[in-house]
Amino acid sequence: MYALIAIGYTLVYGVLRFINFAHCDVFMVGAFVGYYTGRNFSSSTIGGGILVMIIAMLACAALGIVIELLAYRPLRNRSRLTVLITAIGVSLFLENAGQMVFGPDPKPFPEIFPTREFALGQLVISSKDIAVFVITVSFLLALKLIVQHTKMGTAMRAVSFNPEAASLMGVNVNVVISFTFGLGSALAAAGGILWAYKFPKIDPLMGVAPGVTAFVAAVLGGIGNIPGAALGGLLIGIIETFVKGSRFSTWTDAIAFLILILILFFKPAGLLGKLQPEKV
Repeated sequence: MYALIAIGYTLVYGVLRFINFAHCDVFMVGAFVGYYTGRNFSSSTIGGGILVMIIAMLACAALGIVIELLAYRPLRNRSRLTVLITAIGVSLFLENAGQMVFGPDPKPFPEIFPTREFALGQLVISSKDIAVFVITVSFLLALKLIVQHTKMGTAMRAVSFNPEAASLMGVNVNVVISFTFGLGSALAAAGGILWAYKFPKIDPLMGVAPGVTAFVAAVLGGIGNIPGAALGGLLIGIIETFVKGSRFSTWTDAIAFLILILILFFKPAGLLGKLQPEKV
């Protein structure tokens, strides 16, 4: 789940070189779209759950494109600080709008997939964990296929490398950037659905903590590096799980920030990132 959110951060950073802090709130919107859709269309079947997830991903992809068009595109030639402040403003807007539209009280998320438990000796594995793992791996493989083996993926990599040169070669930079925002937002929606399915209680501020942790995961793996974001999300999740099961469980929420400090001290480019010299 952290990997899906972190990849959304790293996709946008890879193309535009800024952090879309509203991404964690798109995650929240995806969970609420799944909540209202799941109550009406899902019947705890695999097909119903997939339908709910597709609807949420399409809705959030559209939301991401609208955010890019209205909030970020007019500021594309402004300083990064201006865009960063705007991103924080969009995040606060979505959180407060969510409280107005959805209500501030937590809501129970419906069982969109059938749930079972499998016992292997003393080890008990829930079908929720299996579903989260299988769906996440499927999305990561699909993303790799899109980025590495499609014309749009080639255009994304070209814009990431040099947007001016890509434009001179006939690449529609605006379309590529909108597609990137839509794709990242769709993955955030998938992460929101899986998060709500695993922890079935949602509220308009639910994206803040996972969003910060996923951002740390993106930095850990190497911001702008898609495999790095997936690796960072996996490592952060494993570390948090072990900390929760230890006597230091009260430090679970702080562990992401500790990792961020350490990675910035010792390997600021991330585990799979590379330092790139910049001409001045």
